[in-house]
Amino acid sequence: MSSFLSRHQIGQRIATLRKLKGLSQEELASNIDLSRPSLVQVELGNRGIDILELQKISHVLGFSIDDLLAQDFMPTQNLMINEEVVQYKVERISKPILQMNKLRNILLYILERCAGKPNVGDNMLNNLLYFADFNHYEFYEEQLSGATYLKLPYGPVPLMLDLLYNQMIENKQLKRIKTNYLGQIRIRYLPLKKADLTVFKASEKVVIDKVIDQMSDWSADAISDYVTGDIPWVASKAGEEIDYELVFYRELPYSVRNYESEIQE
Repeated sequence: MSSFLSRHQIGQRIATLRKLKGLSQEELASNIDLSRPSLVQVELGNRGIDILELQKISHVLGFSIDDLLAQDFMPTQNLMINEEVVQYKVERISKPILQMNKLRNILLYILERCAGKPNVGDNMLNNLLYFADFNHYEFYEEQLSGATYLKLPYGPVPLMLDLLYNQMIENKQLKRIKTNYLGQIRIRYLPLKKADLTVFKASEKVVIDKVIDQMSDWSADAISDYVTGDIPWVASKAGEEIDYELVFYRELPYSVRNYESEIQE
């Protein structure tokens, strides 16, 4: 099996068929006598799967092992699910497309809301932006700013942010200052212009507000520790892009979406 397909490919196909069947990870794991964390690792491609486990999965999800492992397995192929032919389709596009103007106004809005908070330095801003973007994607399956985040030693960092900072300083929208906070030198940014709230949907502003309300009073160390437990961070490799799709493997307290109620509906 592994000589034809990688673990990652097999995991992606299992996740695709599970969603097509309308099952949660918890439900599929229970039906095949596997723990949910183990199933998560299978779908992420971090754990191999033996033939007996694959047989159980194929029985529950209603596909043949030959179909799953076929080289010509395509997103548009017809598959037998519950004795009916259905067609799989891609549900969302996860590749980020940066909306620089929206990112600029998210940044200004966060800085406005956090005015006077000495703990909100550049690292805190990176984390607040990260949770706003990834929480929005989990809840609505749509990009917020479309920023691409890298997993760096000191936390998730949006690409192009330094360029944006410099542009905003040059255009007198931001001021960069250095402050001494708890004995450490911090870089802080002061907004010189109000955010244009018309660029946000009401639902987008709600997500941003919730992140600010929850986390903006935390210390930089607290939010840095918290982000290291978030599945998108955990499952990404150091120095590489953090995949937005990984938000759908979150558990509490990180998940912002009630999947069980959606399934019951």
